[in-house]
Amino acid sequence: MEQTLRKKVIESACEYFKEIENNNKTKQKTYIPASGKVLKEDDLINLIEASLDMWLTSGRFNDEFEKEFAKYMEVKYALTTNSGSSANLLAISSLTSYKLGDRRLKKGDEVITVAAGFPTTINPIIQNGLIPVFVDVELETYNINTNKIEEAISDKTKAIIVAHTLGNPFELDKIKEITKKHNLWLIEDNCDALGATYKGQKTGTFGDISTFSFYPAHHITMGEGGALITNNSQLYRIIMSYRDWGRDCWCKPGVDNTCKNRFNMQLGNLPFGYDHKYTYSHLGYNLKITDFQAAIGLSQLKKLPEFLKIREENANYLLQKLEDLSEYLILPKVSLNAHSSWFGFLLSVKESLKYSKQELVKYLEKEGIGTRQLFAGNVLRQMMYVEDEIKLRIGKSPVIVSKDLNESHYKLLPNTDFIMNNTFWVGVYPGLNKSDLDKISWALHKYFLIDNK
Repeated sequence: MEQTLRKKVIESACEYFKEIENNNKTKQKTYIPASGKVLKEDDLINLIEASLDMWLTSGRFNDEFEKEFAKYMEVKYALTTNSGSSANLLAISSLTSYKLGDRRLKKGDEVITVAAGFPTTINPIIQNGLIPVFVDVELETYNINTNKIEEAISDKTKAIIVAHTLGNPFELDKIKEITKKHNLWLIEDNCDALGATYKGQKTGTFGDISTFSFYPAHHITMGEGGALITNNSQLYRIIMSYRDWGRDCWCKPGVDNTCKNRFNMQLGNLPFGYDHKYTYSHLGYNLKITDFQAAIGLSQLKKLPEFLKIREENANYLLQKLEDLSEYLILPKVSLNAHSSWFGFLLSVKESLKYSKQELVKYLEKEGIGTRQLFAGNVLRQMMYVEDEIKLRIGKSPVIVSKDLNESHYKLLPNTDFIMNNTFWVGVYPGLNKSDLDKISWALHKYFLIDNK
């Protein structure tokens, strides 16, 4: 009886989904978003299945997603969390664990990163009492300039965390060489690069830890959600601890005594036999996801190859359509030895007295073309740095407090400032078709060749 009723609920929901989908197809599109989710009937089915289970935290769908995601990434361990930002927080926090001995990150240690990107790649460095060291980026690929990393390393540098910008892999050979030479941890922020490869190997599998986001703008979505992967069993346990309240126990929700030693341990200064389920080894958080999110992620993961294919086709179409505007725009360039997973399509307005990014972006939005910045632009110019007292370094310069930043410091990151002033991106996500891309192309041609001639 239960299965029959469950089937009826799902059938009714699918009927509703088809009706809504048909109605949406008849609506004329007046705005082309830069990003968005693509949800199908199987996503709804999984969500309803999870709802009917009435299991309100991580459960069977989460277990299956972590297993399938690790399999897709060809790594040993995957852990879900509630966002890509939380994934970055967990990645950095885990490296401060006392369990890592001499390799743990301690307050005052330095971490190499970039200022042209998303704030929550950087924030966990500061939140853990560490010092971010900013290196400039390259134009066209918009990734960290690997030739400038070693000059920024000091005897306090312990790690590198950088993102593959909008799905375009950074120079992994060079960075791996540097991390090995200087015994540095490498965290790959792979939030915008799921499915990208470098020399045929998936990005996210080069670092000690890698992070992912499943926000609706990303390659697959859970709504809110993220993940971390690693091949290091010790880091896996430490990350799990920080994610799950900081507890020492690794039992899954609703499961007890996995270690078969629950009441037979002596830990800390607790009495012998204190319940291992309530012992804590780290100053952790609760950053788990629900099974509802995992259920959608599981069905989305099956569609990832098709999503990646469409993103690449859309990006290549725009590259072809906009080639004749190279006098005005810097078009995106895929890194050497890499295969991008095309989160978005980055464009930079070449420096000119006649054209500005700000005016172009306003024009495109008025024309119904969605645009996005390269996130924070130059994050050092954002209010949190200007108004607060954050310790940081830029390149090989000494440590300063962010309130003391001035134009002489910003000049040390010229390409980062260029990106803030000149760079934006438009969409290539799978919800767009050739007609949408033609509209983007036409609007750009109209701006440069007709309306502003």
